[in-house]
Amino acid sequence: MEQAQELRRGYGSTTPDDAELVQRALNRDGTAFRAIMKKYNQRLYRLARGIVRNDSEAEDIVQEAYFRAFTHLGDFRGDSSLVTWLSRITINEALGRLRSQRPTVDLVTFEAQRTPAEIIQFPLTSKSDDPEQTMAQRQILQLVEQATDQLPEVYRVVFITRVIEGLSVEETAEVLNLRPETVKTRLHRARRLVREQLDKQIGPVLMDAFPFAGRRCERVTVAVLRRLGLPD
Repeated sequence: MEQAQELRRGYGSTTPDDAELVQRALNRDGTAFRAIMKKYNQRLYRLARGIVRNDSEAEDIVQEAYFRAFTHLGDFRGDSSLVTWLSRITINEALGRLRSQRPTVDLVTFEAQRTPAEIIQFPLTSKSDDPEQTMAQRQILQLVEQATDQLPEVYRVVFITRVIEGLSVEETAEVLNLRPETVKTRLHRARRLVREQLDKQIGPVLMDAFPFAGRRCERVTVAVLRRLGLPD
């Protein structure tokens, strides 16, 4: 809702679709670049963080992914959605960082060599009125983040993309360049690790995990616009 309101403020009463934003961005319209970033910052940050498990590095990856995407925007042919294209660039950037840090990482054979993840137990939610409910909710979200961080790499990205970000199996398969059957298998194993009670007890608050709003969102947006030589 807030993102839509921001876009309307920038473009008038109607929210432009991605095709229009891309065309305006190709014409060096800084407002279009900003609109795209405001629209997809959250998703790309979650994907990056799901791979590297580090807040500041994930932020840097998103910035670099946007810069690469925007400087090669003419290569976007619309064969897939804009967010899918941006997601692939972000994932490739994140995986490249990971491999440079750990040259021995092999995502193809990792699954066969994996060790069980140690999953944090989640506290039961209280039905009583709690004056510190907001703080308690944030603590639960931190447990979600920690539990997700502990998932094996090949499961973690699927879990974040499918469960936390809410993409369908087909969309997840397209973004991660996997077969739908592989997505289903890895998601099943990820859910088993974090336990069924995760969805039942704190599923509704998962959309607030790994926040990317406020100053961090604005910082990435301004940094990318400056690198493109556009006014921020």
